[in-house]
Amino acid sequence: MGYISRIFARQILDSRGNPTLEVDLVTDRGVIGRASIPSGVSAGKYEAVELRDKDKGRFLGKGVLKAIYNINKVLNDELKGIFVADQVGIDQTMINIDDTDNKSHIGANAILAVSLAAAKAAALTTGQPFYRYIGGINANILPVPMINILNGGVHTNSKLDIQEFMIMPTNANTFSDALRMGVEVFHSLENILNEKGLFTNVGDKGGFAPNLKSNEQAIELIIKAIEKAGYKAGQDIYIAIDAAASEFYNNEEKVYLLPKDNQKLTTNEMINYWETLIKKYPIVSIEDGLDQDDWAGWAELNKIMGNTVQLVGDDLFVTNTQRLAKAIMENVANSILIKPNQIGTLTETINTVQLALKWGYTSIISYRSGETEDTTIAELAVALNTGLIKTGSVYHTEHTAKYNQLLRIEETLGSSARYTGREFKYLR
Repeated sequence: MGYISRIFARQILDSRGNPTLEVDLVTDRGVIGRASIPSGVSAGKYEAVELRDKDKGRFLGKGVLKAIYNINKVLNDELKGIFVADQVGIDQTMINIDDTDNKSHIGANAILAVSLAAAKAAALTTGQPFYRYIGGINANILPVPMINILNGGVHTNSKLDIQEFMIMPTNANTFSDALRMGVEVFHSLENILNEKGLFTNVGDKGGFAPNLKSNEQAIELIIKAIEKAGYKAGQDIYIAIDAAASEFYNNEEKVYLLPKDNQKLTTNEMINYWETLIKKYPIVSIEDGLDQDDWAGWAELNKIMGNTVQLVGDDLFVTNTQRLAKAIMENVANSILIKPNQIGTLTETINTVQLALKWGYTSIISYRSGETEDTTIAELAVALNTGLIKTGSVYHTEHTAKYNQLLRIEETLGSSARYTGREFKYLR
């Protein structure tokens, strides 16, 4: 199999033009595993720490030279000679070296880059695709793409309260058909916005960011785009929302501020707001509908809506098994967003997905707003058979790289590839 011979990191740019990490891990047999790491803007406060230099004289303080040093010197010296296929051992060694609860010493970005590079080197050594190496012979489910089509929140200047409006093409026979449907709706929305004289600029996540009057206007425009593309909303294609409620929660007043809709809502009123939307529109998934610390509210939200709508925790869970275990005990949410850089190692990421699966939670493998061309999350979605992926719009290469990799995987799998959109448990 080979052993780790050298680990080398470099500073590259993410899709927002900010520095991030890329790592080459070389085995004694000359095999090179490479991984690059994304970063997020709307990061949950319980995420593992992304180590930045904070030197205002370089990249406005966003450089990653400290993380690079930790890889090239600390992790390289400690991991040299370890069996490259010992993923659990490699990851645990790095966790032990860091010796903090949130990976703030070495940096979650540094640790994850090495973790993924090791797994990729091991996959190459065995002559297997990454998804097959991680998932084995049962890795054959192509995920339903939750395609970002319209943006708000902190990722745009549109001032919409809701951060992401997405479409889910469920009524398709294959992933490639589902992706085609999504592309057609995306461009139909572009045409509609042009006809109305609205901006068709895009946000960080690749969705359109027009200045609209309300969140409901955004949903209605998407439904028109679905129909214009020749599909039926609520039958062929459904709508998903990432509210990112922690971004508009006022902790001092304990209320949710929705300036675009001119509302100031208590937790119960916020729940009623979501309930009204799902009754009016074909919405089947709401992510971060409440604040990351509003556990009682989440329990009530799940009690009222958990049997009919996918209630996704992102900032709430931050891909952390301890926070997910608490949710299971308190009957909070029914789905978890999986972002490897929130927790910092491949092993911990897989453990979180497995725990969610055991307790009936759906898992969505997800990207970040500051992405690279790395396609790891596309491979993980298939490897872990999550059946769902969030990787932005069908605009800009950092997003399409993941979709294109899924097309290649589908082609490689041939007749064994499965697309389970019609089996999504929250279709109504």
